[in-house]
Amino acid sequence: MPVPDTMRHVACEGHGGPEVMRVVTGPVPQPGPGELLIEVHAAGVNRPDIQQRRGAYPPPAGASPILGLEAAGTVAAIGEGVEGWSIGDPVSALCNGGGYAEYVAVPAPQCLTPPEGYDHLRAAALPETYFTVWANLFQRGGLAKGEAVLIHGGSSGIGTTAIQLAREFGARVFATAGNVDKCTACLRLGAEAAIDYNAQDFVEEVKRLTDGRGVDVVLDMVGGDYIARNLRCLALDGRLIQIAFLQGSKVRDFDLLPVMTKRLTVTGSTMRPRTTAQKGAIAAELRERVWPVLAAGRCGPVIYGTYALDEVVEAHRLMESSAHIGKIMLTVR
Repeated sequence: MPVPDTMRHVACEGHGGPEVMRVVTGPVPQPGPGELLIEVHAAGVNRPDIQQRRGAYPPPAGASPILGLEAAGTVAAIGEGVEGWSIGDPVSALCNGGGYAEYVAVPAPQCLTPPEGYDHLRAAALPETYFTVWANLFQRGGLAKGEAVLIHGGSSGIGTTAIQLAREFGARVFATAGNVDKCTACLRLGAEAAIDYNAQDFVEEVKRLTDGRGVDVVLDMVGGDYIARNLRCLALDGRLIQIAFLQGSKVRDFDLLPVMTKRLTVTGSTMRPRTTAQKGAIAAELRERVWPVLAAGRCGPVIYGTYALDEVVEAHRLMESSAHIGKIMLTVR
């Protein structure tokens, strides 16, 4: 089927709340050298989309201004120099932008054949969280079998992915979440213990659960006053991995002495500014290490709610409410 000249996509009329978004018609992007054009069937909604809509997370140079960092569908066109793909192939892609649309152009190294048995919806729920968790928890954090990890926001898309993969690869997993239902979900996914941060002190709970030793890795997206508390949770030679700052990146009266006395590492990363080659290297490890696990029916994405493209405002409102457990998705076709 030939690719049309125009497509429906989500546009933002300025920056602000969810109401600035609307579905409009615009030109279909053309795949450049090294890119695939994907006919999108489903796309994921992620926190960075909220930040971009608010004007706090502009797309990098050359990226589509359309929201959306992950999508799945079929290959509609192939750019110059791309090998190993054919028109009509199913594809799951980590986008640099543009996922909230009927078509998106994505560098081929950031594209993966979905795991066996995955439909477009489940395939679209994979890239943003699985790339992020693998790159940070395993590549940067070096989480190893037998180590202990504390995962904040355990009921989020990142959290539900991190809990499952950490458990799959042999770690002891502790998680924080905001209420009993969310803590129960963390336990069901494989956490050894789930800490309600509204009712319990996670530092004291981690000490109790580890007999005072602490954890080897903390995966955090909160920031703010969590940073100093995270350092108190870490064992000797522990690693704090920062992937977002929901409570801010600046901290007053921050004491670095524990970093020296416990030989700690404080690191972190963002995914979107990485080069195509860097994202492609993560994709290659996922294909080798994680995709077989998903194909075997383990560690799959947790999908909480699915909305049509025309319901994108409602999808963002749900994301901002933090009432969900797992992923929020958009169906495009």
